Amino acid sequence: MRNFSFSQTPLKGLLIVEPHISINDDGYSMITYNDEFSDYVRHVDGTICAYLQDNESKSKKGVLRGIHTHLYHPQGKLVRVTHGQIFDAVVDVRKDSPTFGKWYGVVLSSCNRKMLLVPEGFLHGFFVLSEEAVFQYKCTRIYDPQDEIGVMWNDPDIGIRWPIRSNECPVLSEKDKNNISFKAMCDLIT
Repeated sequence: MRNFSFSQTPLKGLLIVEPHISINDDGYSMITYNDEFSDYVRHVDGTICAYLQDNESKSKKGVLRGIHTHLYHPQGKLVRVTHGQIFDAVVDVRKDSPTFGKWYGVVLSSCNRKMLLVPEGFLHGFFVLSEEAVFQYKCTRIYDPQDEIGVMWNDPDIGIRWPIRSNECPVLSEKDKNNISFKAMCDLIT
């Protein structure tokens, strides 16, 4: 029996993963990762890779993290929410991709238990919808702050439709307040 359902999104290689959940009177159990992912986890050059680092973050309602990538050593990610609800958004920045510059967004929550498998070569960010959210992600490369770059969350050339009311401003970290434009990032990756 397969433990996961993998569904292709409009962006090639970006998958929604739904785990099989065993529910009983006492609660539930599920596998969150195993070798079924080996067909999908690849470096940008197509070689098979493994997840090398696990991360967890906790954020309050209205916080927007991102949108980030790594220029020379991009991280693939398997992301999920273990508490709360977020809107997760990614942008394809693989130069040779037919969906370069396109974005995709999905709600991830501790209730729907969906995961997003983000290949290397994508910008990634999320917006917290619940009072707080705990976000976990596996990464294909060790985090390198010197290689990380951020693009403005509201860049008009990307046009992510975040679930933010017109009179609201998301809470941004000091780092994310200084993110650059999508055009400036494209100049760096040419």
